[in-house]
Amino acid sequence: MADATRPEPLTDAIVSPRAAFAVVGALLAVRLLAMIADPNSLYADETQYWLWSRELDWGYFSKPPLIAWVIAATTAVFGDADWAVRLAAPFLHAATAGFLGLAAARLFGEARIGALAAILWAVMPGVWLSSQIISTDAVLMTGWSAGLYCLIRLRDGPSWPHAVGLGLAIGWAFLAKYAAIYFLLGAGLSILMDAPVRRALISAQGLTAGAIVLALLSGNLAWNAANDFATVSHTAANANWGGPLFNLEDFTDFFTGQMGVFGPISFVLLLLAVIQVCRSSARGWNQARPRLMLVLFTLPPLLIVSIQAFISRAHANWAASAYGAGTILLAWFLLSGPRWRRGALAATLALHLVTGFALLAFAASIPLSDAAGLANAYKRVREWPLTAERVELAAARTGAAALAFDNRNDFHQMQRYGEVDAPLYMWRRYEGAHNFAEAEWPLPEDVAEPVLIVSERPEEIALMARDFARFEPAGEIRIPLGGGRERVYNLFSASGFNPLERGADYEAQVEDWREAYGAPDSASSPQTSRRR
Repeated sequence: MADATRPEPLTDAIVSPRAAFAVVGALLAVRLLAMIADPNSLYADETQYWLWSRELDWGYFSKPPLIAWVIAATTAVFGDADWAVRLAAPFLHAATAGFLGLAAARLFGEARIGALAAILWAVMPGVWLSSQIISTDAVLMTGWSAGLYCLIRLRDGPSWPHAVGLGLAIGWAFLAKYAAIYFLLGAGLSILMDAPVRRALISAQGLTAGAIVLALLSGNLAWNAANDFATVSHTAANANWGGPLFNLEDFTDFFTGQMGVFGPISFVLLLLAVIQVCRSSARGWNQARPRLMLVLFTLPPLLIVSIQAFISRAHANWAASAYGAGTILLAWFLLSGPRWRRGALAATLALHLVTGFALLAFAASIPLSDAAGLANAYKRVREWPLTAERVELAAARTGAAALAFDNRNDFHQMQRYGEVDAPLYMWRRYEGAHNFAEAEWPLPEDVAEPVLIVSERPEEIALMARDFARFEPAGEIRIPLGGGRERVYNLFSASGFNPLERGADYEAQVEDWREAYGAPDSASSPQTSRRR
């Protein structure tokens, strides 16, 4: 590149292809060992994906099917241990690093930029975390990065193998997570702004790639059509546009969260890189086109999800697809221009490595994470076998013929870690199913009695009581989680389940109760008397 400068010898050694292979391989090995040694349980979402993997399909309540297929593959070979459920994650991220490295080297014609892109992805803070859990983002980004590499190869010239690869990669990405739509948005903008991409995609090979994507998606589309478009509806509901709009606090949380995902130094440098590319594009369009293409893949997810965060809410990982192209753009930026950028590179690598190894240490040692004040961060994955054992004892003590939960996370964890002979069900607070647990295991009106209610939500107890003819306290369960944290369940023995009809009238009654008596927090509050 015309504006590139030769880096110092130390930097040149750090970002060689051989060094990149060694770094990515070493981190893969370390992450596998840390995963096996992790004393914590699965997160509830991971448990939900594992449940999906036990009955393979083309779609599920809240996600496309690929994550379930991946878990089914690893557990079929290695068994159902928690680490086996998560096993694919570090391999997927290593593959993503490899594809990004190949894409960067091809786009800029410099192996060192490709090497640095691979290293930057491997040490990204969000990747340290995502490599230790099984998530749709890990699966998504492998397809996304492979698709970008194939697109860059097609950009250089016609290639049927890479046209097929592009279709397979983007089909993979869509079967992992619908956020793959951002790849199509970036490609569409690139067609408008970049002549080589336009020639590559508006062609027989581009149409072939598109046809492959549609063929791979056909099963999921058919599943959605047969299930009232459950996954699509859930994705839309996540936007939460029916709630209060314009939330500066949520926007701020999302923006700062990006520094946690991509790294505080890296995120600022990425924004500087975007600004530089936009300025250079104004001065020399043709020379800046490869970098401009990366900007077109990076900015849309960040801008769209930022707007979503401002008008409603957004989780930090919702913009994860921005950081595939963003990592390549950052690698180019750090290896070009003034010498201070190499200093920023050294600081970034050091910070990310220290942060990453600290995260592994905290996850592996409960005393260490407690001493660091991180008990709250790990409370959701602690003591689930003990929790399940205590619930089992309560079920035996009360003679429960069935158990009902008001929190889908607790319900799924009991499905994985519990061995209760009685069936498990979900009590529905709202009309219709709002999650996978409520859709598949709703509490039936002919449920065997007595029912042991295991409630994690005190504010819902009074509403639950109104759905039963008998609703009596049966004790509580308290599980210490470290750092002064506890998992607390209120237990009730109930019978005569006949739920009030949900709908607008019911919600209006709930609001009246709350205004008259305050938020219900116990079965003895005035609003527990059942309407006859």
